[in-house]
Amino acid sequence: MPLGIAASDRKILLIGGGLLLLLLTVTVLLSPSGDERDSDFPSTYSAQSSGALAAYDLLAKLHYPVRRWEDPPTELPQQPNGFLLILANPFLPPSEKEQKALASFVEGGGHVLITGSAISMFFKDAVILRSRPDATWKSFYATLPSPVTRGAEHIILQPQASWGTLNESQIPLYAENDSVAVVSWHVGRGRILWWAGPTPLTNAGISREQNLNLFLNSIARWSAHGPYQILWDEYFHGQRSSLWSYVSKTSLAWGVLQLGVLAIAILFTFSRRSSPVFVPAGVSRLSPLEFVDTLGGLYERAGAASSAVSISYIRLRSLLSRQLALPSNSSDAELGQAAEQRLGWKDQGVTELLQRAESASRLPKLSPREAMNLVQKLERFTGLLSLRAPYRLERN
Repeated sequence: MPLGIAASDRKILLIGGGLLLLLLTVTVLLSPSGDERDSDFPSTYSAQSSGALAAYDLLAKLHYPVRRWEDPPTELPQQPNGFLLILANPFLPPSEKEQKALASFVEGGGHVLITGSAISMFFKDAVILRSRPDATWKSFYATLPSPVTRGAEHIILQPQASWGTLNESQIPLYAENDSVAVVSWHVGRGRILWWAGPTPLTNAGISREQNLNLFLNSIARWSAHGPYQILWDEYFHGQRSSLWSYVSKTSLAWGVLQLGVLAIAILFTFSRRSSPVFVPAGVSRLSPLEFVDTLGGLYERAGAASSAVSISYIRLRSLLSRQLALPSNSSDAELGQAAEQRLGWKDQGVTELLQRAESASRLPKLSPREAMNLVQKLERFTGLLSLRAPYRLERN
């Protein structure tokens, strides 16, 4: 016999299916197109033409000590001598604290290779013209011999910025028709090397002309102290060192959300059909606490605080009379004196309490605070009487 689907379950499934279809549509609309995936910054994670995965893998295969850097500049080594930081077209601006950390890194002996027009945001002594050059492939030639230009007299790149005025410490290493493409200068014990564009280290440009030689010369350490410890920055590409920062840039979050909605719909449908059926237990109207709440509410609405004192007062007198074998019409003073002598309540103020309670029970208006205080004291003595054995006169 085929299993049918109840109308309510069919409605839930239709709603869940509609939500799933909506999420899929939004994912398709918001996901980047094929052209957008080819980002315009040289990330070491990208195998696209503008990426830098080939250069990063090449350094790893050549046994250069290279690793991706996804932490802020404030976490750079405190002893930067022997370290090289690659900032390939950073597009996120640094904070003032991060600028100071980078300046301290270079002044302490660290070296920086930076490309693109964002250098003025990182180092204040860099002068970049506002006018953007034509980003077509252009040839540049070495202007003077140096370790950077060795074996790379002719390079080709796509300039993304034009250098302005050079100061006395800045040396142009490549230029063509007054257009400077590579600049080097010393800051403190370190050095900064700037390229007008990242072409020599991108997947599409590293193999063109003598770009590879320029790239290897730029990251080489021309001393007998061994190679640089290379830190390839991805922090200013938006790549943070947490898992969520990476996942948030992919469609995985949308997929997890869709699966979560589908799982909730399935669990809700299954639980409605398979969960045990039970009737919640009702609170009995004979509950002692309900009686107390009801009685207290009546006293409160009637403003009969003195009545509550009267009930506790009469109860205590009745118990004392029976316990002490005294007449029920005995005065409060007589009951109190007998209780102090025969029950050991000396100096406990039972006589005064009985007299106060008797006076309060006659008042038409009594404050709730005073009534509560009297009732608590009367009930305390009542509780003490309940714990005692009945008193019996001894006859000789």
